[in-house]
Amino acid sequence: MALAVPSPSLRGVHPAWLFVAAAIASQIVYPLLPAGPRTQITVASVVLFFLAAVADVTRVHGARGAALLITIAGGGGLLAESVGVQTGFPFGDYAYTGTLGPQLLGVPVVIPLAWVMMAWPALVVARTLAARPAAVIALGALALTAWDVFLDPQMVDAGHWTWTHPDPGLPLIPGIPLTNYLGWLLVTTLIMAALHAALRPQDTTSGPAAALYLWVYFSSVMAHFVFFGLPGSAVMGGILMGAIAIPFTFALLRRRREQRPRVL
Repeated sequence: MALAVPSPSLRGVHPAWLFVAAAIASQIVYPLLPAGPRTQITVASVVLFFLAAVADVTRVHGARGAALLITIAGGGGLLAESVGVQTGFPFGDYAYTGTLGPQLLGVPVVIPLAWVMMAWPALVVARTLAARPAAVIALGALALTAWDVFLDPQMVDAGHWTWTHPDPGLPLIPGIPLTNYLGWLLVTTLIMAALHAALRPQDTTSGPAAALYLWVYFSSVMAHFVFFGLPGSAVMGGILMGAIAIPFTFALLRRRREQRPRVL
């Protein structure tokens, strides 16, 4: 029996890029499916994004870096969520509905994977936009928290968790309390501080991490407007996450121009 030989066009492609492509493909499929299979696609897309982030941080920082990312972002996210569902601190009173699969410490296993999948891109974004540690930590926390302006309305609308006291909330986004975003800022600040200290900054921006962050931003704006019927979160998420994602896009374009060889 002949062995399958990888396509020559894929031999030089780092696995991180393959996971990025698979994650994006899964999210493109999601809004095109009926409501039933969407939960399975939600879990699959988070797993693929998680694998993309872990593969990329391994490329940059090695296996030790991947272990640190999973421990700090995944473990920190799991701890915060477990305390949150049991006590209401720091996010507010909420409960998972049991639709997202197996749970650990009262939290769906997929949730800490989601913290990992976006923590690495958020750190890359922050390090591209800032150099001083305090600024990196603050921007990383904002970059990660702004994502939840899209995430929470979508997941609540899909029935994956509920809020006991959903008001007051952000303008145009009813049903998600302000305490949620304040809690995110607290947790993401701690996670970014630990990651920035544990993972030594690199001179180059990570392409896969940049692609993940920008894809999540631009696709979320479109999906909330066009497919999910959530124009409020499309507008607010577009503004708040855009305050990070758009300057990041221009920083990448500027860096690319600066690195382009000059023709004399």
